Amino acid sequence: MRAAVITAHGGPEVLRVADVPEPVPGSAEVLVDVVASALNRADLLQRMGLYPGPPMDPEVPGLEFAGRVVATGDGVTRWGAGDPVMGITAGGGHAERLVVHQDQAVRVPRGMDLTVAGALPEVFLTAWDALVLQGGLSAGDTALVHAGASGVGTAAIQLCRMVGAEVLVTASAGKVDRCLSLGATRAVDYASEDWVAAVADHTEGRGVDVVLDVVGADYLDRNLDALAVGGTIVQVGVMGGGSATFGLGKMLFRRATLVGTTLRARSLDEKVSVSRAFEDRVVPGFEDGRLEVVVDRRYPLADIAEAHAYMETNASVGKIALDVAAS
Repeated sequence: MRAAVITAHGGPEVLRVADVPEPVPGSAEVLVDVVASALNRADLLQRMGLYPGPPMDPEVPGLEFAGRVVATGDGVTRWGAGDPVMGITAGGGHAERLVVHQDQAVRVPRGMDLTVAGALPEVFLTAWDALVLQGGLSAGDTALVHAGASGVGTAAIQLCRMVGAEVLVTASAGKVDRCLSLGATRAVDYASEDWVAAVADHTEGRGVDVVLDVVGADYLDRNLDALAVGGTIVQVGVMGGGSATFGLGKMLFRRATLVGTTLRARSLDEKVSVSRAFEDRVVPGFEDGRLEVVVDRRYPLADIAEAHAYMETNASVGKIALDVAAS
């Protein structure tokens, strides 16, 4: 089968599409014919050697997929051949076939094309887990989401709207309007506006209940300035740097909670639990029109290096989708 392979750690040029051995489903696993996937920042970091994936030889990136079940291992009861499924995986999503535990696979929303579903799982699972399960966001709350035009950001805006919470975001000037169109109450151009002041102004000094941050570095101290008493900061990325200095006094005064989280490193049981809850509580939002997958560009698997190079420009809004199935 064809797969995107990391031949060495470095720039996009280290990526190749090559023939690799096909996986075999084990007990309670399904073999999926992958139709589509998408890029995530973790794929870029893995390519550069900064975010190791699971042991694989050769090394195939890819954290999400959508496709059809083609074979099942012993003990599989949830799925049969031909069933459309999607989900997250620790690696191997940028290949024509992969195996996943039957309970980690998620049903594709009714009426959604698999080419769209391939760009859904990672960012919506990440945003929903961070905001609702980790951050405790609920109706009537206010959230601050950084990088509002990113894949996670565009998902987070919509999820806040779905649960009845207000959401403020930071974004670059050219992406502010798109964030507002997705449901953000206020979108702050981080290059020209003080987003801490904007939060204070909008909340009349109270602050936000939950901060979803993919930036890190000096944002952490400022997130505390924007946080309400008893609020939670959920850190899901460190695009701005992995080291931070912040005021412990602020944290104590606000009785703040700081949560660091990733999906990839979790145990199978944890991933299954999140996936099952996600299927029950979030997938219906795509079926009734409350949620949509925002896709900026699509690339065929053969152009994986070009897709990585485009993501590095930071020009995209939403997801960069990957068509895996051969046309």
